[in-house]
Amino acid sequence: MWRSRALIAALASLSLGLGAVGSAQAKVGLPPVVSRVPTQERVVFITIDDGWSHDPEAARILLEKRVPAALFLLPGAASYDTGYFTRLTEEGRVGVENHTVNHPDLTTLDAAGKDAEVCGAGERLQEVFGRTPKLLRPPYGAVDDEVRLAAKACGVKALITWTHDFTTWGETPPTPRLQPGDIVLLHFTPTLAADLRRALDAARAAGLKPAALHAAPEGGGGLLAPRPRLWGVSALFAVAGAGARPAGPHPFDGPVGEVTVGCSSAHGHSCT
Repeated sequence: MWRSRALIAALASLSLGLGAVGSAQAKVGLPPVVSRVPTQERVVFITIDDGWSHDPEAARILLEKRVPAALFLLPGAASYDTGYFTRLTEEGRVGVENHTVNHPDLTTLDAAGKDAEVCGAGERLQEVFGRTPKLLRPPYGAVDDEVRLAAKACGVKALITWTHDFTTWGETPPTPRLQPGDIVLLHFTPTLAADLRRALDAARAAGLKPAALHAAPEGGGGLLAPRPRLWGVSALFAVAGAGARPAGPHPFDGPVGEVTVGCSSAHGHSCT
């Protein structure tokens, strides 16, 4: 299994070097890179990385306020206190996604190294949480087409970067004014509870409600971003490939609808 994935990734990587035409053809069907969900709906997306600090106050906020969030976990960080995260997934509104095994810059690795990091993390997280992650946050936001090809070989539907980093690295960073579709980056650090409160306050000040990111169903590319009923009207958004068209009813025509939006840079969207 590992060798076959590595071979696929290596062959795909080779195809990128066969000229502009071959490269353009190779990009067809690659998972999108999403730094901001292109939507005018009043939603924002909370994401939390790594998993090394298991702060009970941050967990309390996520559970009591029923905050939807995507946790991009490192398997090693989650393994020494798995119960902290299983409680969040079982009692809260969070999902676990892929952040690689060792947090490398994936663009510096060969095909086998990319496979080991992405597929390896997915397999280990599946063993713990019973679900294979379909979203990948590339460490440092470092991504190129070879990383996208390797991610696709590991079953990844979309690569998620971020719009704003709310993590306190030494000093509290300035708080930006959030816009609809922004992706907020946080980390499991000792300041997570305070950083999370700041992000939620910023969302509230901008009239935005948190929503969660999920991979699209099999057969569809991109991701789904459901807005929880807790915050009022329930809506479902799908980020798909370039050239997508609206599908189904408008999200506010009923209790749950679905809108598909394209991710082509030619359309001015923040996903590629």
